[in-house]
Amino acid sequence: MDGKESPAASLKRRAIHEFVEFVAIFLFLAFFFCSLVTYSTLLLSEFHIKYLSYAFALINALIVSKVILIGEYAHIGKKYEARSLLLSAIYKAFLFTLLVFAFHFVEEVLKGLIHGVDIARTFREVRINDLLGRSIVVFGTFIPLFAFREFRRVLGEHKFNDLLFRSRDAGQSDSPSSAS
Repeated sequence: MDGKESPAASLKRRAIHEFVEFVAIFLFLAFFFCSLVTYSTLLLSEFHIKYLSYAFALINALIVSKVILIGEYAHIGKKYEARSLLLSAIYKAFLFTLLVFAFHFVEEVLKGLIHGVDIARTFREVRINDLLGRSIVVFGTFIPLFAFREFRRVLGEHKFNDLLFRSRDAGQSDSPSSAS
């Protein structure tokens, strides 16, 4: 072979990369969503742990992770990538928060329809205040998530991972100043 990757190998590599992306986003969101469940439990003095609440937080993290990946494949937020990293991260956090809000709104409407409620009543029963409150928390969670993703985009995945996960001593052997 002339060094070109076969289509099957390329597909496998892309699938693994997407899975790793999905898991990274999921772990980030799962930490925040489970933290919110714990915070609510402590705030409301409900010391009996509701494991179902944690299960819902993890399921929500899985769904939102996939929504983010789909949004990125649809190139949501690409328009601001030439701006400062902070502005780009906040813009993407806002756009993806709107996307998650819309997803949750549709989810609530579908739940009502599945339970046999007519469409007009379903729209009236959607708890918009709850959705808005959750969206504010999601926005706050998305800012650091997209800031990290923007740093990775600008630095390159390999360099970003080296900076984030390798020790400084391991990275210094590659720097020009360490050559004597």
